[in-house]
Amino acid sequence: MWTKALDGLLTHLFKQGRLNVTYPDGITRPYGSGAGGQEVTVTLHDPTLPRRIVMSPDMAAGEGYMNGTLTIAGDDLFGFLSLAMTNITSQGQPWFRRPLEALRWFKRRLDQFNPAGRSRANVAHHYDLSGELYDLFLDADRQYSCAYFAHPDMTLEEAQAAKKAHIAAKLLIEPGMRVLDIGCGWGGMGLTLARDFGAQVTGVTLSKEQHGIANQRAEKAGLSDRVRFHLTDYREVKGQFDRIVSVGMFEHVGVPHYDAYFATVERLLASDGIALIHTIGRAGPPGATSPWITKYIFPGGYCPAMSEAVAAVERHNLVTTDVEVWRLHYAETLRHWRDRFEANIDRVRTLYDERFCRMWRYYLVASELTFRLNNQVVFQFQLTPKQDAVPLTRDYLYCDKSARLRHAAE
Repeated sequence: MWTKALDGLLTHLFKQGRLNVTYPDGITRPYGSGAGGQEVTVTLHDPTLPRRIVMSPDMAAGEGYMNGTLTIAGDDLFGFLSLAMTNITSQGQPWFRRPLEALRWFKRRLDQFNPAGRSRANVAHHYDLSGELYDLFLDADRQYSCAYFAHPDMTLEEAQAAKKAHIAAKLLIEPGMRVLDIGCGWGGMGLTLARDFGAQVTGVTLSKEQHGIANQRAEKAGLSDRVRFHLTDYREVKGQFDRIVSVGMFEHVGVPHYDAYFATVERLLASDGIALIHTIGRAGPPGATSPWITKYIFPGGYCPAMSEAVAAVERHNLVTTDVEVWRLHYAETLRHWRDRFEANIDRVRTLYDERFCRMWRYYLVASELTFRLNNQVVFQFQLTPKQDAVPLTRDYLYCDKSARLRHAAE
């Protein structure tokens, strides 16, 4: 029964290219017209896979690849996922899967319910992995968010530095300003704002691993008097700040907590302050996170539609003074991460095991292709309580970087 159901699903979905599937009974069936020239062959070794793929393709394909019960000829994961995403985007779900997709939609608010205790557990799941793992594929500053490829031939290090400079320009930072970094990661943004712009930075994170490393970096750089990182939830922060920056953290907030998030930004931001929120988002309407991503990579995570984020901003005393959409910058960032990860795969294997390597590869490839093929983007929201807190045109963002640094020093 389930083999027949999977056959119907694949017949409906695959029109472009060709997917050859060898079922657990040894029979191979082709799907797609072959148009476009892309051809991928997969083998299902587990007799439960047909049922699981019909019920939840994302989860079953991801787990099958991780566990080695779904294998791809030549281990061409990039080709398999690009062929699948292209066809699914074009064809949409067949009628018999729509109730299951609707269930995912209704379940999403429960998946995104992130009170402080659950948020800590979610963060630990991903960010408290071995620090050596991240050294193997990130840049030297450990920027674990979208880089800014102002020029296509930039290295990853150059593009990450360009990202920080672009954000600093939007914040219009002056020496001595009090800056809050919500979701500070390993401290790279906070250290840059303190060292290069003379800011007094407070960073907060829920990751014990990130917290310890960020403070070690501040001490080593001689910046402990200007930047300090705390192991605390953003909702527990007290005081007032001239600037608030949050890079790659809003994806962990969850729709049920958007009002609490922006109420916190409003409470902590000075009356003439500026906030910059940098987050992955979706160019289309609201949706639901892949169940495989939720279970294995980012529990509690969700990339918002612009309408969801802006609606929450509108309910608070904040003016949206700038919205910028970065389209393929994250795809290029992920390509660099994937190349570095594969170059260091033997070292990753010594840290964890083969299953982890396959899981992480699936995560990096699927994420890159989601940006390339599924209209996932990055939003930067510039917010302030005071309408004239920023210049009336965007010219200030593109002045010479050295001139900005001289201005900050003065």
